[in-house]
This record gives sequence, structure tokens and C-alpha cells, in this order.
Amino acid sequence: MLSEELKATIQEGYRAFLKTKDFRARLGQKQMVGRIASFLGSIESDAEGLRTSGNGAIVIEAGTGTGKTASYLLSVLPIAHELGKKVVVATGTVALQGQLAERDIPDVMAATGWDYSCALAKGRGRYLCPLRLQQNQDGLAANQAGLKLYEDEISLRPDADNRAILEQMTTALAEDQWNGDRDSWSNTIPDLTWQALTVDRNQCLSFRCRMFSECCFFQARAAMDDADCIVANHDLVLADLMLGGGVILPAPEDCIYIFDEAHKLGDTALNHFASFSRLTATAQWLEQIEKSLPTIAATLAGVCGVQEHIEQCLDISKIARLPVKQSVPVFEALLLNNSSEHSSQYRFPNGQMDDDVRALCAQLSALFVRLESRLDGLHKVLDKAMDNTLSPVPNVDIEQHYQHVGQWLRRANGISDCWSAMARPDPASLPAAKWLTLEDSGDIRVSVSPIIAGPTLKDILWQRCYAGIATSATLKSMGSFTQICRDLGLNDGASDNAQAGEAVACVSVPVAFDYAQAGVLVVPDIGVDGGQAAAHTLAVGEYLSEILSDNTLFNDPADEDAESHLAIGSLVLFSSRRQMNDVAETLKEDLPCQLLVQGELSVAEMVNRHRQSIDDGQNGVIFGLASFAEGMDLPGNYCKHVVIAKLPFAVPDDPLQAALAEWIEAQGGNAFRELTLPGASLRLIQASGRLLRNESDTGRVTILDRRLLTKFYGRQLLDSMPPFRRLFD
Repeated sequence: MLSEELKATIQEGYRAFLKTKDFRARLGQKQMVGRIASFLGSIESDAEGLRTSGNGAIVIEAGTGTGKTASYLLSVLPIAHELGKKVVVATGTVALQGQLAERDIPDVMAATGWDYSCALAKGRGRYLCPLRLQQNQDGLAANQAGLKLYEDEISLRPDADNRAILEQMTTALAEDQWNGDRDSWSNTIPDLTWQALTVDRNQCLSFRCRMFSECCFFQARAAMDDADCIVANHDLVLADLMLGGGVILPAPEDCIYIFDEAHKLGDTALNHFASFSRLTATAQWLEQIEKSLPTIAATLAGVCGVQEHIEQCLDISKIARLPVKQSVPVFEALLLNNSSEHSSQYRFPNGQMDDDVRALCAQLSALFVRLESRLDGLHKVLDKAMDNTLSPVPNVDIEQHYQHVGQWLRRANGISDCWSAMARPDPASLPAAKWLTLEDSGDIRVSVSPIIAGPTLKDILWQRCYAGIATSATLKSMGSFTQICRDLGLNDGASDNAQAGEAVACVSVPVAFDYAQAGVLVVPDIGVDGGQAAAHTLAVGEYLSEILSDNTLFNDPADEDAESHLAIGSLVLFSSRRQMNDVAETLKEDLPCQLLVQGELSVAEMVNRHRQSIDDGQNGVIFGLASFAEGMDLPGNYCKHVVIAKLPFAVPDDPLQAALAEWIEAQGGNAFRELTLPGASLRLIQASGRLLRNESDTGRVTILDRRLLTKFYGRQLLDSMPPFRRLFD
């Protein structure tokens, strides 16, 4: 139970926040603050602060306009401080992570007068490594001087652009104008350039590095140690949990996690739990190891133990290369004999494969487990050598090879995981998805992934953490929390009811908008429905050419003085890139306003140009795909009209979706009802959520797919959408 003093702290903080920001209290926000505080107060723990009760998580859907960020900060921070726990806020995007750390949390602190400290946490891959910067500068200088270096020593191509960016970074670091965070660098850094300037966990020399005192990553980590609140992202939290927890972030048992944009957590987790291997690329990589190892042996001849470990690595890499090459025709045959229309892909039904194929996978698994072990042994020898002050080999030589071997170790780990998962017999209760893809390069990619992230998340996160809060503007699909709870490994408790044991409370707080007054949902008759691909594309183009220029649709009929020429923005959302590009091609000449199409410019540049067009009094239209349907924030006249071209059903040939549907059917379920429809419902709600961003916003959602009215499932999809006024032809 929460003490009266703690309750008073939260209530006073909320009142101060409202007063300072000149906000009025919102019912949904008040309920969210109260439900989170009540949930945390109900958790039981032992003398060491470890949770002993089963109610370790709560799911809260809080629509746009609720003020959910302030809600969870105002309720969680005082309670966590009282309990001696760390607050870890994890977002689905880097953009929201920066917004929280730089704007939202400072706003709450300033408004309430609280002094909880906050730190931004990102993985090593987001920070420049000063040692890699120096190594690349030395490599470019040596190459310019005509010195012959061993293969792969120069990470960057020796061109003027790379030399210029390295000099700019060196100067910015020296003058404290940059902290090494890629996201805070003023210009875009090409991916290949950045990859050469950062390291992963296996490449990092940590405190042994001669530039440790200048390390951008560890300087950021130091600020995190004393922080009350750590702003991370889903990827970083999952990376930490996969390492056992407490490696990058505080231990789960000492954390209260807040997963903002929680609808993304399941997919992000699947990406972490999946693995893959490219056959031709792997064979070429093994050849490269064989060429590089003798060079390392010659350079580090005086280091004790190096020669023995290099010989072991060399032997196993040579042995592994042959079965990798032999596997190519085996998997090519499966792709060629694929009976489906997607000849570039083959999925193993129910994750099962012939004995010969499984035996090949088991052989490759055993070989790469051995290679991983040998590389790990070499890595440890080099790690130990850097502590030897009497070593005849300079540390500057050892550290570069340590990084090379660390990079190999990480790759071997991923390949080993892939083949081990491929070879492992899956339980019929929950098989893995296993599939082959013929890539444009001609290489064959072997992939394996769990079909649901939930069971693993339950083991590594929910059963360990002190508490977890999963929140987003859209969590329910088809009016139910069932799908999100399955995907995240949370048992679906009775809505608005937290019970002891394993039940999870799932709460939907009241929305902030009067949907019926603010917006209208229109389903016009354009002659065809979304299932008729070619005809539907033509009809969409014809309809959009008329409707996107008609500003009178947004006038108030009661206002006789309404100006039809006021500039408005429209957001047109497509499920298919091909359809989007085809429609854009037909409209570009005829549309009397600015049209921006996703893929032609960066997202940030598209938004800037769109806003500028509206500010200048000219209509603007954005054509976008799924990413625009989920995270786009265009309030007021920037988006008065959201057009959804087609019901957003998942792509039918996605191997993960196909494997999950297959498993649902095998369990006696209905994949369309339990998977396809809920997924479409969630995406439809997210897309329509782009319209109303503030309480004063008004506008129109148009769906150009009559299946919403003519198919048996249409009523269910309509009932799950926000309660806009409805206008159907």
C-alpha cells in the first residue's frame, strides 16, 4: 500500500504540473495516474526489495491527447524513489527517446519542482569510438603515403569525403562541441562510414583502451549510474535482457520498466530472438579468416598462446567452408521446387524438414559452435595480453587484432545460433518459423525465428522485473487486449481488474477527444474494392484527383463566411509501395498542390516541406506507407484529411505471419479471425489516429475500400475504430 505521504506527493505534483502548464485536468490522465500508482502500491516484496507477488505488469491504453507521458512520470518517479528502484522508460523510436530526455522529462521536473535526475541510454553502436576514429585516420594517412597495409586494416575508403568527416569529428570532440552521439551530429553520416567508427561489445577494449578516458560511450554510461530515471529504447532493453540483465542497464529486479509505444515491443523482440546466415557470404567470410589469420600470427608471434589458438581457428574455418558450400545446392533445390507463387522464398511447413536437411543443419551447427569457441579462446588470449606490461608486442598492435577477432566472434555467434535453431527439433506446441530467401545478389539467406515473442519475454522480463508498465495510444485490436497480451507474454486479465497471481490488468482510460463532433469517417463508393488490385489502383487515382483539391469538404456548413481557399494538409496511406508509386505517377501532373511521396526524400525533409507548404497557404499532400500511419504527428491544418487507400491486411507471403497462421490453424483456431483481422484492426486504428492530435483538431478520415461495408468482417472493423461521425455512400 502507498503511504498517505506518497499519495500526497503525487497529487501535489499533478496539481503543480497542471497549473504551471496551464492545462485543465483530463479524466483519462487522472485515471492513468491513479491506476499506475494503485498498481505499484499493490506489489508485495521481501526485505531485499524483490517482488514476491505475481502482479508484476499492467497494460494501459491511453489515446492521443491523454497526456500519457506526464501520467506515467508523475506516478512512477516518486514511488520508485521511495522503493529505491530505477525507472527505465523504453521507447519504440530514437526520436521519442530524444523528446523524452530533452523536453518531456525536464518539463515535468520544472513544473513540479522535483529534482529526479535523468540520463539518456543508448547502445555502443550509437556512439563514436575515439580509438576507431584514430585508427581510421592513421589508416588513411598510411594509404596516402603509399604504405602497404594488410588486408582489411583500412576500414574507410581513402577519399576526400571520408578524410573531411574524420577531421570534422576530431575537431568537434576536442572542442567539446559534440559528445560522439550519432544522433546529435548535425549532418547525415553514411552507414558505411559510421560502421567503421564504432564498435560492438566484443570489439570494445573497455578500461584497457588507451583512449578510455575519452570514450563517448562510457562517459554516457557514467551519467546513467546515478540517475533516477533512464531513458532507453526497446532495442537496448532487449539487448541487456538477452545478455542476462544488469549488463548495460540496472538489473531487472531493481527496475520499474515503462514501455512506451508498447505495440512495437513484440516485433522488436522477435528481431532480437531471430537469427540468419547467408551461405555464399559465409563461405567468403571463412576464406577471409583463413587469409587474415597468418598475418595476425606473424604480427603477434611474441604473445604467449596466440599461435596455438590461431592454428585451431584456422583448422576449423577450413573444415567449415566445405559443408557451407555443399549446402548451397541443397537449399537451391528447395527454392526451385517451391510450389508456391513466391519462387524466391521457401518456408519449412510447421518448422519441419527432411532428415537429410536436418542432418546438414546439425553438422553446420556443430562446426560453427566449435568455430565460435575457438575464436572466443583467441579473443581471451588477446584480452589477457593487453594486461601484460612485459609483452614484446606493443598494445597498439594487439588492440587492432583484438577488434578484428571480436568482430569475427560476433558473426560466428550469429551463424552458430542460426544453424543450432535450424537443427533443433521444435515442440509441436510452438514451432519456430524457418525459411529460405533467394536474395537479389544471388545468395541464399537461411532464417529462423520464434513465431511469438511472448514466452521468451515472460522468462527474461516479466518474471524478473520489479514492475512493468506497457502503454501506447493503441493496444486493443477488435476491442480486445488479447493479441497484445499474447504477443508480449502477458496473460490476459479481466479488463480494469488486477488480480493476484498471474493475471495482468488491462486498462483503457477515457479518450480526450469528442470524436463525433471533431471528425467524420467516410467510405465512398469508388466502384471497386481493395481486393481488385489493378482496378482499385485506377479508381483510387481518379478519386484522389478530385477529392484532394476540394477544401470545401472541411468548411462548417453553418458558417456562411467560410473560406474554401484555406490551405490544408492531407495524408494518404497505402499498404503497398507499388500501389502508392503507381497512383503518385498518375497524379503528379494533375494535382494542383505539392505532392510528397515516401522514399523520394527523408521523412524529416518531407514533414518540413509539407508544413512549409501549408504555412505558405498552399495545400500539401503526403503519400506514405506503414511508418507514416503510426508515428506521424501533423496537428491542425497540417493534416485535415487522412485517406486510407485499402484495408491494411498483413502481406500474405510474410514467413513469420504464415508460420503463425499455420500454428493457429493446427491448434484448431481460425487464423483470419485470430491473427489477420486483429492485425488489420490495430493498423486501421493507428492510421485513423493521425487525424486528431490536439483537442481543437477537426477533419475527415476517408477509407477507399468498400469491403468495410460489404464483407462479413467489416462491421467488426468499424466497431473497433474511434467513434467518428459516419458518412457512407
